[in-house]
Amino acid sequence: MTDTVAQPTADAKAAPDTMAWDSGLRRLMMIYLPLGCFVLILLFPFYWMAITSFKPNAELMNYKAHNPFWISSPTLAHIKHLLFDTAYPRWLWTTMLVAIGSTTLSLVASTLAAYAIERLRFRGSPYVGLGIYLAYLVPPSILFIPLATVVVQFGLFDSPIALILVYPTFLVPFCTWLLIGYFKSIPYELEECALVDGATRLQILRRITLPLAVPGLISAGIFSFTLSWNEFIYALAFIQSGANKTVPVAILTELVTGDVYQWGALMAGSLLGSLPVAVFYSLFVDYYVSSLTGAVKE
Repeated sequence: MTDTVAQPTADAKAAPDTMAWDSGLRRLMMIYLPLGCFVLILLFPFYWMAITSFKPNAELMNYKAHNPFWISSPTLAHIKHLLFDTAYPRWLWTTMLVAIGSTTLSLVASTLAAYAIERLRFRGSPYVGLGIYLAYLVPPSILFIPLATVVVQFGLFDSPIALILVYPTFLVPFCTWLLIGYFKSIPYELEECALVDGATRLQILRRITLPLAVPGLISAGIFSFTLSWNEFIYALAFIQSGANKTVPVAILTELVTGDVYQWGALMAGSLLGSLPVAVFYSLFVDYYVSSLTGAVKE
């Protein structure tokens, strides 16, 4: 009887150890290993751009004598060439101006459209919202030909203003859809109380809805700024002079001469050009996630 009673006790002591081992191994295989692979794949391009930006040409052209994944003799020659021997500061300023201008226009138009579709509740409003979102699915490679004709007719070719006016054609649809989903999460009773007190629709939008929709507006702004900053097709088609080019187009067309690629300057330009977007995301990532959650759950 004593042996019979003691045996289950030993098994009971071994069971938690086995479960803990299985749980730790499962956590490693299902969470940490995929997460580590994801982080490695995500950050490796930035690491490659960083080390290439500080490598001298001798290390860039001779991988047999130098480790391609490390820097033996770091140099600032590529960054100095980019900032002082090219028009990169002007390209960066133009890109910032275009991104801020197009983002502002898109947010204003998207806010008014989303509020009208979601709150005014006119006949056919759900179909209007669906139609606006479907417009976002039209590829830019199809639209840039008719848009080029319009830009030329208005005399805006080779001007950053053309990009500021053209970018909202693909920014407004998605931002409107995003804000519609976020406006749904705001209780309508708040606006009904304001209407009873005699407030107009514009007063309700300015004093009640917009303050509550700040996370959604920030998310739409980040989305618009990122797409405007990285856009390539329209900037390549509508801008011709080197001084008015944006960073994505300029580093590819101005830093490549024939079959000669200035890899150090190219990677330095790409790295510096990605920093503003990374800073925006790091500052407002909480608002971005909360707004997307509010849009999807509705």
